[in-house]
Amino acid sequence: MTAAKPLLLVVDDETAVLSLIRRVGEGEGFEVVTCTDGRQGLEIAEARHPDLVMVDLRMPEVGGLEIVRALRAADAKAMIVLMTGHGSIDSAVEAVKLGAADYLTKPFDLQRLKDTFATVRDETERRARMMAVDREVAKRVEFAGMIGRSAAIQEVFDLIRRLAPHVRAALISGETGTGKELVARALHQCGPRRSRKFVAVNCSAVVETLFESELFGHMRGAFTGATDAKAGLFETADGGTLFLDEIGELPLSLQAKLLRVLETGEVQRVGSLQPVRTDVRVVCATNRDLAAEAASGRFRSDLLYRLNVVQIMLPSLRERREDIPYLTAAFIREFSERFSKAISGVALPAERILVDAPWPGNIRQLRNVLERACMLTEGPVLTEQDVTASLRPTAGGVSAPSAIRPFEPASADGDSGRALSSLERQHIMKVIAETGGNKARAARQLGLSRRALYRRLERHGIAEPVK
Repeated sequence: MTAAKPLLLVVDDETAVLSLIRRVGEGEGFEVVTCTDGRQGLEIAEARHPDLVMVDLRMPEVGGLEIVRALRAADAKAMIVLMTGHGSIDSAVEAVKLGAADYLTKPFDLQRLKDTFATVRDETERRARMMAVDREVAKRVEFAGMIGRSAAIQEVFDLIRRLAPHVRAALISGETGTGKELVARALHQCGPRRSRKFVAVNCSAVVETLFESELFGHMRGAFTGATDAKAGLFETADGGTLFLDEIGELPLSLQAKLLRVLETGEVQRVGSLQPVRTDVRVVCATNRDLAAEAASGRFRSDLLYRLNVVQIMLPSLRERREDIPYLTAAFIREFSERFSKAISGVALPAERILVDAPWPGNIRQLRNVLERACMLTEGPVLTEQDVTASLRPTAGGVSAPSAIRPFEPASADGDSGRALSSLERQHIMKVIAETGGNKARAARQLGLSRRALYRRLERHGIAEPVK
C-alpha cells in the first residue's frame, strides 16, 4: 500500500508565488493545495490538517501573523513557514516567537525551499514510522486481551500463565478500571476450561433479596414470583468459570453459603433439600481492602482466607505509565475501525498529556477518553486539543474541540469580557505563585497544557513567574 503524500497548504495573494511553490512542492513529493485568501486558508487547514503551511505575511483581511496565531491556538500539528519581503524581517521574527517554525524571504532561495520540504517530509515519515511501530508493539505485547510491556504488568501475565492450569479459586484486587475482568477471562482462556462457559456477575448490581436465587437457583414456588424452577449461576457455569466482580458487596449471609460451596463443590437451590454437585472455577474481584473489611466485620475472614490462597494484584495505570503509548495505539486502532476513520495515531504533545495524566479511573478512563477523542476528531492524528477536550467532559457531555478561527472582534458585552479576563489573570497569577513559579506544575493545576499556559501568560501580559 502506497503511503499518503504529506500535504502542503500555501496561502499567498500572488499567483506567481503559488505556481512556483506548487511546482517545487510536487517535485519534492508533496500534495499541494493553494489559495489566495487567509480565511479560506484557515478553513482548508481545519478540514485537511496539512503537514506544512506556507503563508504570506501581508495579505488583505487576514494576514500571516493572524493565521500563525489561529493555527497555534488550535494546536494544529502543521509546521508553519512564513513568507515575507526583505523589509519585514522583524515581523517574521515575531511570527517565529508565536510558533512559526521558520520564515523565507522573497525572492526565494530554491535550495532553502527544498531543504524546508525535505525537513517536513522526513519528519512526516518519521512520525508515521513511530506510529506504525507503536501499533505493531501493541500487538506483540498483547496477552489474552491485555496489553503491556512494563515489568509490573508482565509479572501479572507470568502469574496468570502459571496459575491458569491449576487454580480452583482466585482473588483479583486492584483499583477500579484496572482490568480485573480481563484477568479473570485470561485465567479462563489459558486454562483447561477454555472451551466451557465463562459467566460473569457484578455483585453490586444484584438486588440483595434475589442474590441467593441468582447464585444458587430456586425451585418452583420457593417464593412469591417463582413460577418455574431456575438454575443459578453456579449450575450455569458448571465445568467452566464463574467470575464474581465486586465480591466485597456480597451480603454476609451469602458469604457463608459461598464459602460452603467453595469447600464442598455443592449448591442448594432455594426451596430444595437436595444439593447439586458442580465443578466451577470461582474467580472473585474487588477494589476494596478485604483485610480491613474483615477486621471491621463487614467481610467474613474465613471466606477471605479461602479466596486469598491465590491473589493477583493489578497495578494502577499510574504505576505502569510506560504502557500508555501501547494501550493508546491499540485503542485508536479499535476506534478507528469502529468509526470508519483513518486515524493513524496520536501527536507527540498529545501523547505526553496522556502519559502525564493522573488517571484515577485507570485503563477504563483512558479508553473512554480516547473513544471520545476519536469520535470528535476530524484529522488523521489525535492532537493535543483533541485529547485535552476529551479529558474535560462538561456537564452536558463532552466539550468538543473548537474550530480553527482567526481572532475575531470582541463581543458587544465588553465590560463582562474584561471582567472575566481580569479574573482569569488573577487566578493564573495566584496558581503560579502557589507553585513557586513552576510553570509545569501550574499548568497541571490549571488543567492546561504548558503551551496553552504560555499563550495565556502572553495574552495577559504576565512575562515572568510571580514570586
